[in-house]
Amino acid sequence: MTDARWLTPEERKAWLALLSVMTVLPGALDAQLQRAARITLFDYTVLAMLSEAHGRALPMTELAARTSSSLSRLSHVVTKLGGRGWVERQSSPGDGRVTTASITQAGMDAIVSLAPDHVENVRQLVFDTLEEGDVEDLRRIGERIVAGLDPKHWILRPADQES
Repeated sequence: MTDARWLTPEERKAWLALLSVMTVLPGALDAQLQRAARITLFDYTVLAMLSEAHGRALPMTELAARTSSSLSRLSHVVTKLGGRGWVERQSSPGDGRVTTASITQAGMDAIVSLAPDHVENVRQLVFDTLEEGDVEDLRRIGERIVAGLDPKHWILRPADQES
């Protein structure tokens, strides 16, 4: 048996708090979206990332990065959202080897309809519980953890390099 680097009591409390957020929050966000439109938080995130992208389209590899997803999972969800008429998949005009996903007008209508209640839910579940300064701390800590997991993660890119 190796010498384990056990967590200190404070680290253990912080870890259990983070673990609880990672397990409880997605379910709470999913529940609201399921009631509203029978979609998951991941489905919503795909639509949101496409709606915010230049030209409302992204290469599948970039969309996978922005949704922290595998291409396989993303492909399944794009197919599902395509079945609802919300997303289309096509070959990139500039490079036929690249597949691009784009949000349709029906998809934009859906995200515009869902966004106010979803954002209010995020505000109530996360931001309304925080104190002044906590939001910056949450961003900073989250980015540090993400950088340790994936130094090239898209949220770490400068804003002018996001597209």
